Amino acid sequence: MKSLVLAEKPSVAKEIARVLKCTGKNKGFLEGPRYVVTWALGHLVALAEPEDYDSKYKQWNLEDLPMLPASMKLKVIRQTSHQFQVVRNLMKRGDISELVIATDAGREGELVARWIMILANWKKPFKRLWISSQTDDAIREGFAKLKAGPAYDNLYNAAVCRAQADWLIGLNVTRALTCKFNAQLTAGRVQTPTLAMIVNREAEIKQFVPVDYWTVRADFGDYFGDWRDPAGKNRIFSYPKAEEIINKIKGHPGVIKEVRTESKSEPPPLAYDLTELQRDANKRYGFSAQKTLSVLQDLYERHKLVTYPRTDSRYITTDIVPTLPARLRSIAAGPYAALVKPLLQKTLEPTKRFVDNSKVSDHHAIIPTGQLLQLAALSAEEKNLYDLIARRFIAVLYPPYRYGQTTLTTVVNGEHFYSSGKVVKDPGWRAVSAKTADKEASNDDVLPEQTLAMYSKGEQKQVKSCKINKSKTKPPARYTEATLLTAMENPGKFIEDEELRESMKGSGLGTPATRAEIIEKLLYNNYIERQGKELAPTSKGLQLINLVSPALKTPELTAQWEQRLANIAKGKDSKEDFMAGIRQNALELVKSVIADTSVYKADNISKTKCPLCGKYLLLVNGKRGKMLVCPDRACGYRQPEKQDDFGVFKSSKNAGRINQKLIARYSDQGSITQNIGEMLKAALEEKRAAKDDK
Repeated sequence: MKSLVLAEKPSVAKEIARVLKCTGKNKGFLEGPRYVVTWALGHLVALAEPEDYDSKYKQWNLEDLPMLPASMKLKVIRQTSHQFQVVRNLMKRGDISELVIATDAGREGELVARWIMILANWKKPFKRLWISSQTDDAIREGFAKLKAGPAYDNLYNAAVCRAQADWLIGLNVTRALTCKFNAQLTAGRVQTPTLAMIVNREAEIKQFVPVDYWTVRADFGDYFGDWRDPAGKNRIFSYPKAEEIINKIKGHPGVIKEVRTESKSEPPPLAYDLTELQRDANKRYGFSAQKTLSVLQDLYERHKLVTYPRTDSRYITTDIVPTLPARLRSIAAGPYAALVKPLLQKTLEPTKRFVDNSKVSDHHAIIPTGQLLQLAALSAEEKNLYDLIARRFIAVLYPPYRYGQTTLTTVVNGEHFYSSGKVVKDPGWRAVSAKTADKEASNDDVLPEQTLAMYSKGEQKQVKSCKINKSKTKPPARYTEATLLTAMENPGKFIEDEELRESMKGSGLGTPATRAEIIEKLLYNNYIERQGKELAPTSKGLQLINLVSPALKTPELTAQWEQRLANIAKGKDSKEDFMAGIRQNALELVKSVIADTSVYKADNISKTKCPLCGKYLLLVNGKRGKMLVCPDRACGYRQPEKQDDFGVFKSSKNAGRINQKLIARYSDQGSITQNIGEMLKAALEEKRAAKDDK
């Protein structure tokens, strides 16, 4: 008897098959003496479409909403049905005694496999391969320690709840908005509150009124000092007040009132989870969140250099500690050789800052594997991303950054001036990697670092010169992908209810695996746009936020859902209770759209008229580029933004219905592009006439 292994992608299946010695190649699977390895192509099975429940849902009508099927059905995805048939036939083979789920070790990977099992009517035993890297050793060890399949039932329940919630909320609200305002509008439980954060930030920026302020600096010859008031503030919002300070200290001696020297240390940063890596890659290299995930997936699957990407943990477990020397030796090449050397010369004793079993759920932090590093095999983008991961991994194992901080307080005629200097005692982890930080706020309040000699309390200092610097208050910065990911991960500050805000810690909008996709959806649907590194809302996005229900555009609702999904995965919450709440939410959200009296005005109207109904076409993003689409959904006409002479015929919804002889006839007339609308009308009229003749 043999075991059937189901991987999520062909590339992963081939690697597993190689390790398991499955050399027999067949269409859609590989076979060996003990195992048969096959694969999905992402999802092979999905939730049924609305029209699969009732044919009336083929037409989008407001009066048919909300759509709340008594039970949710599954269907085979037509485009990949050939591979589903391969998997199902393998599952029916008499010599297959068990199934090993080897899809991605996470919520969505579990869903991929379980839905296939349901539609293929799998009844035999099944096990779970749960690994965090794709190296040969990890695969062998994983198969030696297969888990019982039912142990992941709760994870599957959470995945089903997520998928059904997105169907019930997303499809109902999207159809309601589209029908109500006759426009291509979409909404979702994560994308809408994320859009709302960007829209609200834009409102803050537009409402912001800059105010002039002044700062005062005194030069004491061998160092300078910045003025502060008794509360420690340096901004002066009255120019006469600044002048008064200048006049008060000019020509006066100062005295060093206080010399404070402290020994300080800064621990290494935590290891990377996906969101933190996406943030740093955006700040350092301008990578989008989706770009980072894509490159990271290649480092994981193709090069086998890093561990599982879609993790929300920044720690490792105790069982990983013995493997750390081997991982360090594997990356001791190129720029990392000298950095790794001192670590390999001693016994590694990582602290709880890196090793903490209680802070690892499904997968540990993203770290290098034991795969030998070959930098020449990596693209420039892969090298950049790997560099972040490798340096962070090494840095976590380095000692703290230690320095001496000296702060001087110099008093001149009653006014206090502050100076700060730093002496590095041990660069520690900073010799490996400089930490980046989000800096949305002004740094005026931070004392600039300078070189300070040894000074004594009571020492006299003469004011050599002094000056006033003028500045303006600045509005909050627009979101970049880095700062938006932070806001999605920690939406608590946007929640007014204190108790709910506290309960939200550790939860967020979406998951590390889905946040990049959400940002890309907002861009694709033209709700936001990139302006350099910044993200700004479009007119469409601004209008949408005014149209959707308040419940859907605040983080509370969706963050509560994510928290409950996490609890369902842990067996601490009921999927039945959760879904009952989702159905009620869908009903209320549709009612709110129907009752809305707002008006939507499309901002993407082109200058091209629809050849069928005469309305001006809308310019939208299509799967294969920009498309011109008729705003009247009953018409349904669409064409590429740029097209060849026969573009209308090729891309029109009616393309397959137009007799090719008509195209040949009109092409003989020479100037086909001059009156293409009339041509299409004539073609349709001829088709109607032919129908009448029948």
